[in-house]
Amino acid sequence: MAIPAETFFLDPEFAGTLQQQIQRMVSEGIISGRFRPGDKLPSSRRLASHLGVSRITVTLAYSELMSSDYLASRGRSGYYVSETAPRHASFGLPLDPKRDLVDWARAIGQRYSGQIMPEKPADWRSYPYPFIYGQADDKIFDHSNWRLCALQALGKKDFGTVTADFFEQDDPELVKHIALHTLPRRGILARPDEILITLGAQNALWLCAQVLLNQRRTAAMENPGYPGLRVVLNLARCSLLSIDVDREGMRFEKLPPNVDVVFTTPSHHCPTNTTMPLERRRQLLNLASERDFIIVEDDYEFEMSFLNAPAPALKSLDRDGRVIYVGSFSKSLFPGLRLGYIVGAEAFIGEARALRAAILRHPPGHIQRTAANFLSLGHYDTLVGRMAKVFRRRHSVMMDAIQRHGLTIAGSNTSGGSSLWMKTTPEIDTRDLAFRLRSKGVLIEPGQVFFDRDSAVQTFYRIAYSSIESAKIPDGIALIADEISAMRAERNVRRSDRTP
Repeated sequence: MAIPAETFFLDPEFAGTLQQQIQRMVSEGIISGRFRPGDKLPSSRRLASHLGVSRITVTLAYSELMSSDYLASRGRSGYYVSETAPRHASFGLPLDPKRDLVDWARAIGQRYSGQIMPEKPADWRSYPYPFIYGQADDKIFDHSNWRLCALQALGKKDFGTVTADFFEQDDPELVKHIALHTLPRRGILARPDEILITLGAQNALWLCAQVLLNQRRTAAMENPGYPGLRVVLNLARCSLLSIDVDREGMRFEKLPPNVDVVFTTPSHHCPTNTTMPLERRRQLLNLASERDFIIVEDDYEFEMSFLNAPAPALKSLDRDGRVIYVGSFSKSLFPGLRLGYIVGAEAFIGEARALRAAILRHPPGHIQRTAANFLSLGHYDTLVGRMAKVFRRRHSVMMDAIQRHGLTIAGSNTSGGSSLWMKTTPEIDTRDLAFRLRSKGVLIEPGQVFFDRDSAVQTFYRIAYSSIESAKIPDGIALIADEISAMRAERNVRRSDRTP
């Protein structure tokens, strides 16, 4: 790689000579790792011109760096970072001390850190038994057709569309396909001005919260529930209520009369995988009408209903315009896509569109058009069908293994999805369980992160089958069961030691 001359700047307050300053800039770049072995330095003529110094000054600096093995010369090709360049200490010259005199505790006006979210190791693919949720299986995805759709989006015909700044607008082809094909399958009819493209469901939920809530309003969400939503609602600074769920979803009879917005995942509830029955969906809509609150429906994983037909979306049953619908392609295509959409009343979408424009204008045009091509050419439907077939098989294998090893399923799994909500006995802390399993190549998700801070629940965990092959599932489940048994045995030994 060639290092551009524009990387270097002279410091007018530097106490040494120009030659020493050039030496330090180069050596610091090598020591810090910014310049790597084999990288080519700017020519002495080019760097001298850029810095406004004599060429001999740069040449002498390079020569000194060569003598200390920071640089190497390759004939007439130029100067390169040496393959054996030192990684510490520099000519007795101290590295430029970077001082931070800002009192950030006082300077930061609003804090966004400290929120609890699930943790997934970056190298999860290296683990033999990755029972983690939300990651794509490379073997299932249609790489070749996605690549062709991306190339088509960059062709002459679409190039002006994908490179233009739409400001508040979205790719008309993607919006058209969502309106005419995706939403009708959920029983929803919507005009283009009632649809907004987002950077995934997380961005969609954030837009909903920012538009609908403030410090004087009250929101309710499920407990346990999606941690990303809890983060969004905490940042909205509203009053937040955690409503328990049972095997049919949110127990909305516990909703107080003053609630303004209810966030719910009626299809494949996160994390229990429960699907809210039709009758309860209607009861929730009636309650919303009686009490005059808004419902934000996160239609989570409806495409993965391979055990039974998906239940109608809440939005399809809505006759008052109270339901705002959130959908996403990130789980069914791949999570790195970050592409979702909101469907709601024109007045609401107008506000959400204006907020989105102020933050990011619109999602990248090339991604939108590539997704539109993939959807319109039928590749998406084929992919979803293939995923459903694979997930059905993995689900069956996992259920058999769980039953064989006596593990306990806590959630309800009547329609499909890609994960199971599990429970251990009270003496097992699933955070410890997850830590111990990791050393054996098994990844699970402790369940505490899905509950609010006041819920001291440590016995739940989630295992997903979206990223693990069927053949590996039985051995992975066996390792989970063995570790739980070992932890119980250790607990019994400690109890017996304390017994007089």
